[in-house]
Amino acid sequence: MDQIKQNLEIITSEISNAAKKVKRELKNITIIGVSKKQSIETVKNGIKAGITTFGENYIQEAVDKIDSIDNPDLSWHFIGHLQSNKAKFAVKYFDLIHSVDTLKLASQINKQAEKINKIQKILIQVNISLEKSKSGIDSKDACFLAKRISSLENIKLMGIMGMPPFSKDPENARQYFKQLKNIQDYIKKQNIPCVEMEHLSMGMSQDFKIAIEEGATMVRIGTKLLGSRI
Repeated sequence: MDQIKQNLEIITSEISNAAKKVKRELKNITIIGVSKKQSIETVKNGIKAGITTFGENYIQEAVDKIDSIDNPDLSWHFIGHLQSNKAKFAVKYFDLIHSVDTLKLASQINKQAEKINKIQKILIQVNISLEKSKSGIDSKDACFLAKRISSLENIKLMGIMGMPPFSKDPENARQYFKQLKNIQDYIKKQNIPCVEMEHLSMGMSQDFKIAIEEGATMVRIGTKLLGSRI
């Protein structure tokens, strides 16, 4: 726990400094502890250290973890690729789904949310890098998808998520983060009903400071925060 607490303090300080550079406030940025392939014990240590929001990539692993930890004060985010047939689990267990990239998936999430009388918060995932290995909708189609999603009564679209291509130099991610911010701003200007565009989920362990400078409201940090995975 002591190591995670130290990691959290360092990361929080780095986020605060990055935010100050662009006249933003730390309180408007959420640290998501990426707990995929981390043990339950590690997550519990993270909770003791002060982490309140966790991100998971795999449904079954997440369900087992969330049920075992059973802490209503935590916020769980699904940040991995989501198959339509797993939507009911995502809706039941997660406060925010970051990775919606098709109307088919959004419709299934809406259907499952209606069954349990829930308004499911989601983000649209944009494949800003155009890499075939990454999920996400093409940037030119993001606004169209937002308009289609807005008609689904049990979904609340809160923003967008994306990932730049990997680079050893974090600065190389800046152009992609700028593009994601531009997409967010463009959709926001359309004033689509039931679409808030409040959040921009981008930036991970190696480039979160750049992401914050470019407008990220959520950063997804794994090994830099919780240590090496099992």
